[in-house]
Amino acid sequence: MVLDSGDTAWVLVSTAMVMLMIPGVGLFYGGLVRKKDVVSMIGLSFLALALVSVQWVLVGYSLSFGADVGGFIGGLDLLGLKGVGMDAGEGTIPGLLFMAFQLVFAGITLAIITSAVAERVRIGSFIVFGLLWTTLVYDPLAHWAWGGGWAGQLGALDFAGGTVVHISSGFGALALALVIGKRIGFGDHDMEPHNIPMTMIGAALLWFGWFGFNAGSALAADGLAASAFVVTNVSASAGALAWLFASWVRGKPSALGMVSGAIAGLVAITPAAGFVDPLSALVIGGVAGVLCYRALLFRVGRGLDESLDAWAVHGVGGLWGAVATGIFAVEAVGGASGLLQGNVDQFVAQVIGAVAAVVYAFVVTYAIAKVVDATMGLRVTEDEEYVGLDISQHGEKAYA
Repeated sequence: MVLDSGDTAWVLVSTAMVMLMIPGVGLFYGGLVRKKDVVSMIGLSFLALALVSVQWVLVGYSLSFGADVGGFIGGLDLLGLKGVGMDAGEGTIPGLLFMAFQLVFAGITLAIITSAVAERVRIGSFIVFGLLWTTLVYDPLAHWAWGGGWAGQLGALDFAGGTVVHISSGFGALALALVIGKRIGFGDHDMEPHNIPMTMIGAALLWFGWFGFNAGSALAADGLAASAFVVTNVSASAGALAWLFASWVRGKPSALGMVSGAIAGLVAITPAAGFVDPLSALVIGGVAGVLCYRALLFRVGRGLDESLDAWAVHGVGGLWGAVATGIFAVEAVGGASGLLQGNVDQFVAQVIGAVAAVVYAFVVTYAIAKVVDATMGLRVTEDEEYVGLDISQHGEKAYA
């Protein structure tokens, strides 16, 4: 196909917007930890981007989008970006641009999973874990859904990463948290967020960047991108209000809950953004806000220190979004119909794809974490944790 300057410009902008989401995750998480760990928390997101950028160019893109090998993984034909150039490689945009767009998706996925190790991870161990996780978990899941793998062959839909990004990072975070264990004093001492405005700024960057995340996944400046843009905002808004009102019932209307609900709505609409209409997006986002809030309460009630709730928001929200795509997909939007239009097969395909992603992400992440913990040790010493990772791991302070 011939390059289109408008499509190329839109995806370039979208790529930059998604990249901005990565420090947005860092700020969102950074505000939620104690002040002695905020540099570490934000730094982990920047580290995730740097690690994945190198891994993706060398091998990750090939494993995700190379020639299909048994429906499970891509081949090594694109190793080192061999043959990926400036000519049209995916529709009407350059192959290099499509590669870069997918790179930032992989980067933000690793940033999200840092929720599980907040305030207690060794930076060297995280580097090894991150490279292994991206290669063994993210890349296969990306291939399953988008690179010609078995999920795509089955007909499972994932417009912008419900299974690939959110289920993988959310359920991966749950597994990682189980391996690394609770923070010292968790449940006994105050671990309240040190800077809620910082978290809200991070949420604002995420909401803004998500328009590139979802509308950019149309890979063209067209009507489908406009539709994805609109339903993204609708779902985020519904999620924000749903979580706000749900928290209000239990006490005060939480501002932190409101922005968490917006993220839940954004997560849930991600797989469906190119397949549903605005009214369906209202339902998807509203359900996500309440469902993810209940998941957070369940996590707290069980005493599980998945510290910043990637599982509750991204894992549960991504799972709901994948299933909801099979319910609400409208043929007039993206060419696929869901359960409400009588397409049972699409619903079944969504459930199979989502459940497979949940199981694979959890099991393989758990195995990787166990190996890294056994060989290197995932977490810092008790003294280092007490002092804080900003000082013990970086030799820096957030606040002089």
